[in-house]
Amino acid sequence: MSAVRYARIAGTGSYLPEQRVSNQDLVARLAKQGLETSDEWIKTRSGISARHFAANHELTSDLAVKAAQAAMQSAACAVSDIDLIILATSTPDHLGGFPSTACVIQDKLGAKHGCAAFDVQAVCAGFSYALSIADAFIRAGAHQKILVIGAEVFSRILDFTDRSTCVLFGDGAGAVVLEASDQPGILASALHADGSQRNILCVPGRAICGGIEGSPFLTMDGQAVFKLAVKVLEQVANEVLEKANMTADQIDWLVPHQANIRIMEGTARKMGMSMDKVIVTVAEHGNTSAASIPLALDTGIRSGHIKRGQHVLLEGVGGGFAWGAVILRY
Repeated sequence: MSAVRYARIAGTGSYLPEQRVSNQDLVARLAKQGLETSDEWIKTRSGISARHFAANHELTSDLAVKAAQAAMQSAACAVSDIDLIILATSTPDHLGGFPSTACVIQDKLGAKHGCAAFDVQAVCAGFSYALSIADAFIRAGAHQKILVIGAEVFSRILDFTDRSTCVLFGDGAGAVVLEASDQPGILASALHADGSQRNILCVPGRAICGGIEGSPFLTMDGQAVFKLAVKVLEQVANEVLEKANMTADQIDWLVPHQANIRIMEGTARKMGMSMDKVIVTVAEHGNTSAASIPLALDTGIRSGHIKRGQHVLLEGVGGGFAWGAVILRY
């Protein structure tokens, strides 16, 4: 009988663009356009103090490459060891995601020709989806070492005449090297979607004959998103705990999608967890969509909070509407 194969995280990495944009910086920018807001207004509603914006020359693939290189260094593996690259993003380098940004990353990293590469689109739940897919590939014996990346340049799809959305998002990338192991790593995952709710958070524009039909900017019904997010995050957390045959008090760290501090506090409260056990980066990163969970995970590990052998629950929810959760033993 062959040995049971598991997938474990061998290393993590992240990257934030150099340009840090504080709330005060954004308030000044919006004031020039006649829009009034304040640092207090933004912090009270989201918990965000700053975010990072990519430079004009920086693409999603550029951010992803730097996060991937940091993850491979952490895992002590060479790029030639990687046999699959999965990128979660909603802001691909090319219109329509064609070619996939994962293929661009493969080339920029100098990964071996023939190394499989593809993108995953589940918006803010994208990293949970990508990690679950990578876990399945490794358990099936199809791959040995997989780069799983979340990377976004959301600043390119923000409407800076809409203060309800433009203050919330930022750019960044996070990555993990997932490798085959005889020791349990990814313990359980759960993924869901509800396309009937697609209009409450979306970019409604479409490319038609060289032009754009509709708005190319992100639009959001904030109250509807908040209400649905709190509900489904509690449900998926309980579901994945049951799948892993665990209870919430066995989780050492919660690493949620960094969208809004109030959503994170609500999720922790419903799970009976102290905020001391929640990795929070939203204050400095803003909402980086598919990059937010791997960014927060890398921050938690490099800060020394998350340690080997501890149990971590990752969960995210975003446009689609899509949501998911993963429990892992780091």
